[in-house]
Amino acid sequence: MNETEHKVRQFVVGRDDDGIRLDRWFKRHLPQVGFATISRWARTGQIRVDGKRAAPEDRLVAGQTLRVPPGDSHAPGGAGKAPRARKPLTEAQIELADSMVIHRDPAAIVLNKVPGLATQGGSGTYEHVDGLLDAYATGSTRPRLVHRLDKDTSGVLLVAATPGSAAFFSKRFSGRQARKIYWALVAGVPSIDEGLIDLPLAKQPGSGGEKMMVDQSEHGQPSKSRYRVIDRAGNRACWVELQPLTGRTHQLRVHMAAIGHPIIGDGKYGGPEAFLSGSISRKLHLHARRLIIEHPDGTPLDVTAALPDHFAASLAQLGFEESEGEYIPDPSGDFSREEQKSAARAHAKQYRKERRGERRGRADTGRSRNDATHGGGHHGGGHQGSGQNAGPAARKGPRKPGSPKPGGPRPGAPKSGGKPASARPDSSRSGRPGGHAGHPGKGAARPARPGGAPRGKR
Repeated sequence: MNETEHKVRQFVVGRDDDGIRLDRWFKRHLPQVGFATISRWARTGQIRVDGKRAAPEDRLVAGQTLRVPPGDSHAPGGAGKAPRARKPLTEAQIELADSMVIHRDPAAIVLNKVPGLATQGGSGTYEHVDGLLDAYATGSTRPRLVHRLDKDTSGVLLVAATPGSAAFFSKRFSGRQARKIYWALVAGVPSIDEGLIDLPLAKQPGSGGEKMMVDQSEHGQPSKSRYRVIDRAGNRACWVELQPLTGRTHQLRVHMAAIGHPIIGDGKYGGPEAFLSGSISRKLHLHARRLIIEHPDGTPLDVTAALPDHFAASLAQLGFEESEGEYIPDPSGDFSREEQKSAARAHAKQYRKERRGERRGRADTGRSRNDATHGGGHHGGGHQGSGQNAGPAARKGPRKPGSPKPGGPRPGAPKSGGKPASARPDSSRSGRPGGHAGHPGKGAARPARPGGAPRGKR
């Protein structure tokens, strides 16, 4: 870059950059050029795309020629900071990074993340997957994370090998087109072997965003998880398969604790009840077992991660056979195409809010902060662990337009409070979730309809 600092540069937009904004292209390829400089160059016509003037928000198309004027981080006008040099990885870090790879191709790198390793860094966190990504870099292209796992959760973690595949996979995750299957050991046994947990979640005030809670007020975000009991060890514990249908922080952990069956080893949400006596490990028993997602080449990417040692040992001690858990129910019909698009729009809106400072053009920054301030005072309405509702009635999950609302009040009827929203029998194999039910094991749950048939027409 220093050799061409005083020369006009031309770049051909690659396939991985097809459809991205001009300012995001600079962020990827010339990060030392700040947004103010990009705006000035665009305003004065110094940036050209196929010979035409371009604005920072314009979308690029693969094959286009981008003209960039001389100058970089030393150019006047508020250019950005040069990227900070990364500390070289040690041999031990490279060995750890290589040991986690279970699949690799030109677009995707799939890891079996070990428990205890954070996905990204934070306050006091220096060892994390993001810091190991240089071990997978090819040339100047550094792989990118497209989703996360909790620090103590093990299993499948997808890393995009290129910027283009990162955008592709992110869109599949935000549109709920990825199937994520988890295994967990939980305390006790749900009275309903297979069900859907529909409980909105929100950050717990005073926790700094590090802890979530059930919040059935207007501030709770809709959250849905499916569970299925695979096997049981008497009434002491059971082995369950979990599928998050939304992607909230700590969703599976909060949901299982909320219905009275915390994940073994999850003292944060389950308290003392989350630990078994005897030789069962006190580590978290939550494992991302399998991921099924569309690959950029059009084929399905289906990857399974082996269990960590402590989880495998606990299964054996409780008398469970690993082969019993390989069956995966068909979740077809959970979300219609319109609902998937709605989820993608909501994800994009949240992403824009998070990037407000960078995008610079938002006029409602003050109002959003004001809303966030007022919203913090209402999170106490939900009570994590009990499933009790101290606010309005629980929100229902998304429904297909025009279909009857199963088990709920008539359209337009006033909402009623007082009933907890909790697990309900799972009839989603027929394409529709079951009606509202109470807490499994506490007499409020309704048994599944014969054959899993929902109300109304099949």
